[in-house]
Amino acid sequence: MASTAELLGLAGQHMLKNYKQPPLVITRGEGCYLWDTEGRRYLDLYAGIAVCVLGHAHPALVRAVTEQAGRLMHIANYYYNDRQIELSAELARRSGYDRVFLCNSGTEANEAALKLARRYHWARGDKSRTDLVATWSSFHGRSMGSVALTGQAKYWEGFGHMLPGVSHVAYGDLEAMRRRINDRTAAGFIEPVQGEGGVLPAPDGYLEGLRALCTERGALMVVDEIQTGIGRTGRFLATQRVGVEPDITTIAKGTAGGVPIGALLTREHIGEALLPGTHGSTFGGNPLAAAAALAVLRTLDEGDLMAHAEKMGRHLVDGLARIAEKYPRSATGARGIGLLCGIVLADGVDPRGVLTALRERGVLVSQAGDRVVRFAPPLVVTAAELDEGLAALEAVLADPPRMAG
Repeated sequence: MASTAELLGLAGQHMLKNYKQPPLVITRGEGCYLWDTEGRRYLDLYAGIAVCVLGHAHPALVRAVTEQAGRLMHIANYYYNDRQIELSAELARRSGYDRVFLCNSGTEANEAALKLARRYHWARGDKSRTDLVATWSSFHGRSMGSVALTGQAKYWEGFGHMLPGVSHVAYGDLEAMRRRINDRTAAGFIEPVQGEGGVLPAPDGYLEGLRALCTERGALMVVDEIQTGIGRTGRFLATQRVGVEPDITTIAKGTAGGVPIGALLTREHIGEALLPGTHGSTFGGNPLAAAAALAVLRTLDEGDLMAHAEKMGRHLVDGLARIAEKYPRSATGARGIGLLCGIVLADGVDPRGVLTALRERGVLVSQAGDRVVRFAPPLVVTAAELDEGLAALEAVLADPPRMAG
């Protein structure tokens, strides 16, 4: 194998510089730990941004992918494949929806939701309903449609005109939604927890109120569960915690435990708007990704991982809150649901510096929003592993890196 220096040299020569990776190269993983090419071990408490729900190299997932690769990896959607059908049925059963569209990512799932929302009203004869209402600080993806829904201007810069008909209101402000959603609105897009926006859970009553508002105004309610789905909040979908039934839900990230996949879930009468030829995906629902997702779903059940995620989430957020209370000059509080949690850094504390200091102590996390350190560990994480990460965080925040100037 090439040395770390050689690999970093090749990356510098050939990879686009659209990321800010530190100078280390990850080469393998097991459970909640990763190793780099120098042999150093890291505790993974971000799971590839809420993706590796079973951790790394989980035997059930490895076995499923290996067996499927030896049988059938890809077949285009000109034909059904058995794994795609089985997965669609499982997702429908667990979510309560009727219809499933399989794709490759959260961005694609949200793009499909955008298209379906507009076409649904068009198919019903209401061609004026094309507007979409989303929220500030949201994140819905990187394609031109999904980035237009994203309520962070930094993601728009330099890409020309955004998709027309999209507007944003403050997250959690139901009255702002009430003022904006009208007879031209195709759908309101919302996250039950704003992940990239800073791990912001929806205020009490917000999702229920938006459901009632969309029904009243004839708009669809679309919920982006890319980060919160697949048991991360202690339920299969976060909306199930409050009994809300959106018209469309999108999932991705953790669905196949690291194999790329996404899905749109919807009702029978809404899904009918996408007739043959109106939307598709070459790789969507391929047997390999579907087999991986089925293995993840089985393991969620066998390990009772959703209940475990809720229990470990309480342990984690309580630990973060204790640290914030102990070091008020470093952090102002903690928040989150299940195993999607964050600690809010105080003004003047450098988030990138905190991440670097944690990495130097062998703990990997990520940043969300301007000053939140986000924890989204594998759902198999133990209390001892969380305590290891919390101890490292406390050591860093006892004397945190400060912003320059």
